[in-house]
Amino acid sequence: MEFFRIHRTIPFMRHALVLNLISLITFVLAVFFIASRGFHLSIEFTGGTVMEVHYQQTAQIEEVRTAINSLGYTDYQVQNFGTSQDVMIRLPVRQGESSASQSDAVLNALKTQNSSVELRRVEFVGPQVGQELVHNGLMALLFVTVGIMLYLAMRFEWKFAVAGVLANLHDVVIILGFFAFFQWEFSLSVLAGVLAVLGYSVNESVVIMDRIRENFRKMRKAPTEEVINSAITQTISRTVITHGSTQMVVLSMFFFGGPTLHYFALALTIGIWFGIYSSVFVAAAIAMWLGVKREDLVKPAKKDDPSAEVA
Repeated sequence: MEFFRIHRTIPFMRHALVLNLISLITFVLAVFFIASRGFHLSIEFTGGTVMEVHYQQTAQIEEVRTAINSLGYTDYQVQNFGTSQDVMIRLPVRQGESSASQSDAVLNALKTQNSSVELRRVEFVGPQVGQELVHNGLMALLFVTVGIMLYLAMRFEWKFAVAGVLANLHDVVIILGFFAFFQWEFSLSVLAGVLAVLGYSVNESVVIMDRIRENFRKMRKAPTEEVINSAITQTISRTVITHGSTQMVVLSMFFFGGPTLHYFALALTIGIWFGIYSSVFVAAAIAMWLGVKREDLVKPAKKDDPSAEVA
């Protein structure tokens, strides 16, 4: 399916060096901000108090947030839990306050709004759990990266595998750099968004790599740069359809999903746009500079098989 078709090949690789230098600078800055500023971790990582309250009618989440804001909290989470009448509240650790005193203060503030609210559960989540989540998240990122590299190496060629992994890590580090620079809250949902971007970005790279392999079969005497430019040009319509429809869904979560989905959608938005950029200019350019050629992707004909393709 195509909305449009571009009949003239666009010379993307002509600007590959300049754009990859910009990418390198952006990547280095992202690493710098991650190392110097760190992340604004949510209480899922740092520990805090978890409350579960129950209302007789449908809970008004915005009213709950207003009550908690009145107590001076800025870093907290409020969301429905199970049913529309149950609400889970996550509060950060406060110096000199216990979980009991925090929950009592919040419950009193909620009762001033609605006297029917009931406290169902109070728990303290220690930082040890947060350290375990960080470790598990990093291990998940490592396994996904290794899996992507093995997949690309088996399906295409090691040069594409290296190019694809570098492009994907480029996307992930830049997303993390945004969160470190602006000190946006980094929660489990954001981590899930980062891992989703890895799979989403590699999908775009695979589509372009597959078209490059196909063009090597068709454009037998064309130079590698022309083959890559042609492959990217031919997939532009597909890119617009796929990423445009995905971005509409993500934007609906961003604007209408509330605070719970806000940073998750933000991470996906950054990942979608940088995923397009890295697949076109980073992955394809690195594969070209590594010397990918027709013989790497198209098997030579066997002498005893006259039906085989002639190299």
